[in-house]
Amino acid sequence: MEKVTFQSPGEERAAEFYVVEQTKINGMDYLLVAEEEEGDCDALILKDISQEKDEEAVYEMVESEEELEYISRVFEEILDDVDLSI
Repeated sequence: MEKVTFQSPGEERAAEFYVVEQTKINGMDYLLVAEEEEGDCDALILKDISQEKDEEAVYEMVESEEELEYISRVFEEILDDVDLSI
């Protein structure tokens, strides 16, 4: 499983996550990331909000309840054995 590092602007500390799955919906890229490589743990759904001028990918957490529910259902369908409880 691929491990990625995220750094918030102005923050010294970076957070590392494992990419569980990725998908593209309506031209927008989404990542399902988890804190641990295996087992039950917290997970986040991130949305790629990068602009063409950005040198690195820019992601933000999906916060809209409607978007979060829709995208989590998509990830649950892709990953048969995963239950994403919101």
